[in-house]
Amino acid sequence: MKFTLSWLKDHLDTTASVEEISEALTDLGLEVEEITNPAERLKDFTIGRVTHAEQHPDADRLRVCTVATDSGETQIVCGAPNAREGITVVVAKPGTYVPGIDITIQVGKIRGIESHGMMCSEREMELSDEHNGIIELPSGEVGQRFIDWLAENDPAKVDPVIEIAITPNRPDALGVRGVARDLAARGLGTLKPRETVPVPGEFPCPVSVTIDEDTLDGCPVFAGRLIRGVKNGPSPQWLQDQLKAIGLRPISALVDITNFFTFDRNRPLHVFDADKVGSELRVHRAKGGETLLALDEKEYTMPEGAMVISDDKGIESIAGIMGGEDSGCSDATVNVFVESAFWDHIQIALTGRALKINSDARYRFERGVDPAFTIEGLELATQMILDLCGGEPSEIVVAGAIPDVSRAYRLDPARVQSLVGMDIPESDQRQTLTRLGFRLEGNMAHVPSWRPDVQGEADLVEEVARIASLTGLQGRPLPRLTDGVSKPVMTPMQRRLQIGRRTVAALGYNECVTYSFIDQASAALFGGGDDTTMLENPISSDMSHLRPALLPGLLQAAARNQARGYMDLALFEVGPAFHGGEPQQQHELITGLLVGRTGPKDVHGASRPVDVFDAKADAEAVLAAIGAPAKVQILRGAREWWHPGRHGKICLGPKKVLGIFGELHPRVLEAMDVKGPAVAFTLWPGEVPLPRKSGATRPALELRDLQAVERDFAFVVDAEVEALTLVNAAAGADKTLIEEVRVFDEFVGGSLGEGKKSLAITVRLQPSDKTLTEKEIEAVAVKVVEKVTKATGATLRG
Repeated sequence: MKFTLSWLKDHLDTTASVEEISEALTDLGLEVEEITNPAERLKDFTIGRVTHAEQHPDADRLRVCTVATDSGETQIVCGAPNAREGITVVVAKPGTYVPGIDITIQVGKIRGIESHGMMCSEREMELSDEHNGIIELPSGEVGQRFIDWLAENDPAKVDPVIEIAITPNRPDALGVRGVARDLAARGLGTLKPRETVPVPGEFPCPVSVTIDEDTLDGCPVFAGRLIRGVKNGPSPQWLQDQLKAIGLRPISALVDITNFFTFDRNRPLHVFDADKVGSELRVHRAKGGETLLALDEKEYTMPEGAMVISDDKGIESIAGIMGGEDSGCSDATVNVFVESAFWDHIQIALTGRALKINSDARYRFERGVDPAFTIEGLELATQMILDLCGGEPSEIVVAGAIPDVSRAYRLDPARVQSLVGMDIPESDQRQTLTRLGFRLEGNMAHVPSWRPDVQGEADLVEEVARIASLTGLQGRPLPRLTDGVSKPVMTPMQRRLQIGRRTVAALGYNECVTYSFIDQASAALFGGGDDTTMLENPISSDMSHLRPALLPGLLQAAARNQARGYMDLALFEVGPAFHGGEPQQQHELITGLLVGRTGPKDVHGASRPVDVFDAKADAEAVLAAIGAPAKVQILRGAREWWHPGRHGKICLGPKKVLGIFGELHPRVLEAMDVKGPAVAFTLWPGEVPLPRKSGATRPALELRDLQAVERDFAFVVDAEVEALTLVNAAAGADKTLIEEVRVFDEFVGGSLGEGKKSLAITVRLQPSDKTLTEKEIEAVAVKVVEKVTKATGATLRG
């Protein structure tokens, strides 16, 4: 939103400077983005007079001029065709920056003649596009600052332009009067009164207007009137200057008047050439497929349901967005129909987006204009047309009715302190709201029609605090509510996820944050992709289903990295997976993925392909960090996306699964376009039992001063016997003494025969009360052999 300082002062009686106004606007929530002040770039230019001019001896188009300046006479070489003796000019002395040519003037030689400055044209000073000659001033004293002369003789050219950012909730600030109202409420001046005097109609309007029944929700009221006998042409200079200053191109008086009210009062209007439209205008919804050549000289095809204005020939305007080229006004326009309507902001936005049209009218209607100002805006525009273009106005025709947006909320002065923390007297609060246009009756504040953003009591508090300035807030320490340490805020699950995330990162993994939505094919690979997890309105076809696991997203990330040459990866993610559409079917997971090798290739052989035991070690480390019991079972039987023979379920009993680790099935890797090897783990932190004691103290450290004893055993078993079965059997021989059982060797073939293998284990015995004798050790060894033989059919290898 742009406006000039003089335009603002048309509504605000103030002596505040541009800097004070800028600071106040930003503090009020209307952030100033830019201030263009011509006085700043023209402050070094002065007025001079050419006392003598003669032809340059070596150039036909150059003249050597003697110019009287505030520092005496100086010599300037000039190539302008109007450079001559006796004219009053604008001088840029050496050291002056000329913005139009982006040069700082220096003393120089032109064809051998020294030149001590420059006489400027309007384009060189960015005053206009005129550059056929240097400026000739009709008056002015030698040495006078040029900006001072402009301020007296052509103030529009030194009028500062202020540009502010408008948030979507402040449509009233899209008009200069709305900005002035805020500044007046702050105390930077007084809002000038504006009275609208109705213009009496001199004859019945020959153009009738109607609104279809199914369109009243999008256009509650449509008003207009005919003005005949107008004389269209260039608008007056003051109006052209105001529009040019804010970046608009003056077109004609009729069009410029509608643009003026769009920015002055946030009231978009439209003018039809009445001789080019029929006698019946109808507001209705498009069937879809109709076309219109709009004022921007582009043809648009109407979407079904878009609001349009038509006559007996067809569509003449896209309602609230842009008029048609065929019914637009020109210099030959004699009779004009002026339209003022109120359009629903949502439907205007939908049509504007569908047609990809950006116009000042659409920008304002989709944010909200004042419905109560519909007829009043038409009256003001009529008066300006009569003043500038002449003519005779008809009576106003109205279809529909102005919607009732009246509402009131209770003003509780104490809520400013409780909600904002500012101590503002009740009298100041009431005065602030009154200046903003609110009508106060007792403790009820009636909201003005131009403020659709005020929707409750808290909004009244916000208005009071905004005008008083939030810079007045002072920090105050909160009172101590409790003595001692407060209770933890995070839940046990949140703490587990935090610890798990830090632990996996410490193991060397890189965290990923992927979408919770994946494509149906990837979801189906991991047990999902059914209708219960399908989205009704997905972002894209690649995000049609909720993810059943975190692995699809990590594998897709791995595939993207491998496609760019990064083959060795360690990725993890902490987040939810979904097994249905209900809240209880959502589970928090910790998933890690290892792809490729453990490190770069090395001559010493330290690098190797990742394997299932890498995933197992990392999974156990994370479980230990989040408080899982040390003694768990490793079982088989995971889902089909895991390798059938190279995975394990970490369990507390057959039904309590804490996590799964292992290689991913080659079929899954091929479908996800990931080059293996690839191993992973998935943990369910919610399945880890909570500690029995909730205290923060740690248990006492147990140190055993008795020496542990290790014994090795080698068993010959059938090839299909799992090492885990053998280890569990050995550990059960004496649960008090046996601290650990570990496999350290496997041998297949040789003298063992077909279908046999040898498994070697180490059994570690840890006494707690006395040193073990050899007899006691042998007794445990016998039990180990018996247990293993009974569980696996093994024989002790000789």
